[in-house]
Amino acid sequence: MSELIRLDRYVSECGVLSRKQAVPAIKAGRVTVDGEVVTVPGFKISEDAGVTLDGNELSYSRYSYYMLYKPAGCVSAVKDKLSDTVIGYLKDVKTTGLFPVGRLDKDTEGLLLITNDGQLCHDLISPGKHVEKTYYVVADISLPDNAADEFERGIDIGDDEICLPAVLKPSALIDGYEGHAYELTITEGRFHQIKRMFYRYGARVVYLKRLSVGGVKLDEALKPGEFRRLNEEELRLLGK
Repeated sequence: MSELIRLDRYVSECGVLSRKQAVPAIKAGRVTVDGEVVTVPGFKISEDAGVTLDGNELSYSRYSYYMLYKPAGCVSAVKDKLSDTVIGYLKDVKTTGLFPVGRLDKDTEGLLLITNDGQLCHDLISPGKHVEKTYYVVADISLPDNAADEFERGIDIGDDEICLPAVLKPSALIDGYEGHAYELTITEGRFHQIKRMFYRYGARVVYLKRLSVGGVKLDEALKPGEFRRLNEEELRLLGK
């Protein structure tokens, strides 16, 4: 039996309007349910109801998928007593049940996926899945010429096992930073892994930004702290 949910929530979770925008749209008679105009935002409907907005049929899913440009200074958690969390940046969104997929260190920025789909989270962070994650890294000193070959073979960062093969490429240095820039693709997520990989050569990571996860790239139009829903192509890349 389908869950009964509020009409304003249904409309907002279809991704066309925020919750705040959905309320006046419903009150203005722009929304129909199974062919009938409904003007009460709290009206309860089933998930499989036929709903339109301005004559356009809406498609509802109980799962939500967002990309956030995580800024530095917040933690990848649902709640934290001391710091801002990534969930707090999802304004005008029903965040109950949402959680970040994996984590980025507090001082790391970039792409972070947020969802309520536990299976997707497992598929992306499970060590056995070897999902590719690409980062932009600025280090204070240059790595030796043979570093890329050693990264590709797998380097020892002091764990029980050496790192899985990784792809290291030189990159252009962005404005505002001094040092040496690289693009690094890894397929695992050990504790402080990238910082430890670079420190293996005596290099300190001064800036770290995640660019992509599983083929989904950070939207260049997003600024730190901004977010949007994943589009159909991005969901396809994630197997959804």
